[in-house]
Amino acid sequence: MTVNRNKEYLVSLVQEFCKLPHETEWVEFKHNDAEPNKVGEYISALANSAALLGKVNGYLVWGINNKTHEIIGSSFHPSTKKVGGEELENWLLRLFTPKLDFHFYEIEIDEKHVVLLEIGAAFRHPVKFKEQEFIRIGSYKKKLKDYPEKERELWRFFDHTPFEKQIAAEHVASENVLRFLDYPAYFDLLNQPLPESRDSILSSLASDGL
Repeated sequence: MTVNRNKEYLVSLVQEFCKLPHETEWVEFKHNDAEPNKVGEYISALANSAALLGKVNGYLVWGINNKTHEIIGSSFHPSTKKVGGEELENWLLRLFTPKLDFHFYEIEIDEKHVVLLEIGAAFRHPVKFKEQEFIRIGSYKKKLKDYPEKERELWRFFDHTPFEKQIAAEHVASENVLRFLDYPAYFDLLNQPLPESRDSILSSLASDGL
């Protein structure tokens, strides 16, 4: 599921990440380093770690000092970055197994250029980049095969967490939630009248465990 992000949300998200005491297994900071293969490996690692930690997304942020978490800006522009004449995002998409949902956002914070890469958590299978699976161990990117206990834990998560129990999207404002749901059909199937207000609809859906 792709959720459109407005500038205010993206800025506040980066600012919250900057308050973290250190990088986590689902958030990584960079200044300018955007070597394509490394980016692909980080996406795999962050997607797999996000799933393991029960997160909807992992994040890679350029323009942040990884020690002080100060916003310093970046010269990286993913929209113009190419690999052998192919756009970076398309190049990356081809090399993931299974297919993965991720999105680059370019924003300005205090007149500094920042790039936020939002990566959907792995689902059903660990994410491979060029047929290799990666994972985060603390703030380090490692090959998943070198940490068999993490690999077993990840597979246990996939085996015991049905799709219907996973979070489809998070940080979605209440006024936008109903845009993603065919709620009139839900009430029709239950032979129930459609509640009159948005809050009543959301309350009813929540009470049904949706």
